[in-house]
Amino acid sequence: MASPGAPPVSDVYGALAHPIRREIVQVLASGDKGVRELAAPLPVSRPAVSQHLAVLRSAGLVTVGRAGRERRYRLCREPLEDVRGWLAQLDEFWAHRLTRLREHLDANP
Repeated sequence: MASPGAPPVSDVYGALAHPIRREIVQVLASGDKGVRELAAPLPVSRPAVSQHLAVLRSAGLVTVGRAGRERRYRLCREPLEDVRGWLAQLDEFWAHRLTRLREHLDANP
């Protein structure tokens, strides 16, 4: 989580910076889950998973609803579209650079 005195993580990139939160997002991509289901494969406690979920909620990456007595978390895909767009720009940048490198190496064996 954030270090003491640090501002809360509220943006998508900051929320995804932590490996546990990325794992939670990956698991939620397959469907809604409760905290118990999310915590089972993770190397952290259920309270820690709840804290990570709070960060993901504040970044707009997950929503929570109720199914009986259980809170169920759902992935919100819209904020991930910004990340996808950013990664596409990086892919384009590197593809262009690698093409130029290949052209240079072909011209200068």
